[in-house]
Amino acid sequence: MAEIVFDAELWEWDGEGAWFFVTVPEDDTEHVRMVAGPPRGFGSVRVEATVGATTWRTSVFPDKRSGCFLLPVKQAVRRAEGIVAGDVVHVAIDVVG
Repeated sequence: MAEIVFDAELWEWDGEGAWFFVTVPEDDTEHVRMVAGPPRGFGSVRVEATVGATTWRTSVFPDKRSGCFLLPVKQAVRRAEGIVAGDVVHVAIDVVG
C-alpha cells in the first residue's frame, strides 16, 4: 500500500486514562479500509505510523462518532517529538499485514 500522509491535531480522549489520538481524515480512512482486508478485533487495522522522526507499529481503530480511524499516539512518541494535545502533527501511515 502507498503511504498515507496528512496533518492533524493531536487530541486527548475525555474518558478514563490518558489516551491521545490523531484522527485519520475521512478520505484516508476510506483508503485504509479498501486496502486493509478483513477487519481484526474491534475493526482495527495494523499500521506502521510515523510522526516527525519517530516510527512505531500500532493499530488504527474505528471511531463511531466521526466514522474515521483513530491513531493512538503513545507517550514515548509524544515525548520524543515534544508534542502535546492541540499541536498539529505531520503523520504518515502504512497498512501492514
